[in-house]
Amino acid sequence: MSYSRINRVEEQQEACQKAKHITEVCKQLHITLDPIDWQACGMWAPVKVHEIEIAYLLHFGQTDPDDILRRVQIKLLENAALATTCARPGLKALMWSPVDVVLPQPFLSFWIITLESSERIPIIESLKDGQRVYELYPFDCHDTGQCARLFGPACQGEYHLGERITIKEHDHQYIGEIVYIIPSNKTPTGRKPTFRGFQTPAKIANELTAKYIVDCNDGFPHIIHQSQVIQ
Repeated sequence: MSYSRINRVEEQQEACQKAKHITEVCKQLHITLDPIDWQACGMWAPVKVHEIEIAYLLHFGQTDPDDILRRVQIKLLENAALATTCARPGLKALMWSPVDVVLPQPFLSFWIITLESSERIPIIESLKDGQRVYELYPFDCHDTGQCARLFGPACQGEYHLGERITIKEHDHQYIGEIVYIIPSNKTPTGRKPTFRGFQTPAKIANELTAKYIVDCNDGFPHIIHQSQVIQ
């Protein structure tokens, strides 16, 4: 069915059903939506959370809880990231990257939001007073205790703490300082690890399980595999 701004009777009925369904699902997900004006706007009614526009009703093609949550998360994570910086008007997020952390944590999920300015903003999703909230996570990359609480005990790798390295991520190169090293648990598929100098079997095994947290002075540090280091 195509939708126009004429708001036909059939469209109003569909908009009413969809608005009620989305509102109920969001309630179960601990998200309170602003009232959806389907009566006046039909399927073009905007869905908002605290005046932050998520999407029009017609853009909620899939209405299962996971899809609805992800659509809301994308907008609220972006809004929280933009609120932390003196962003130019119209600046948007380019990437939403979930971060694996050790559990349990006092938050639901941890995200790095990369803006068009290349700034990397750490945002956490938490549950407060029965509602999901999205806010800046204060992080000090040189606080080893905080790193351990997020990523677990440190390990050793071929490269060392304090060493400056060049890395490749998403077709871009960055130069930064290694501030923490953690186990990787797996080697990225399709990439061959590179090693420096003579490698014993034990050292190679260690290489395959190391990830580096690299501070490139662009916000939250990059978490990269050994194979992403450029020699």
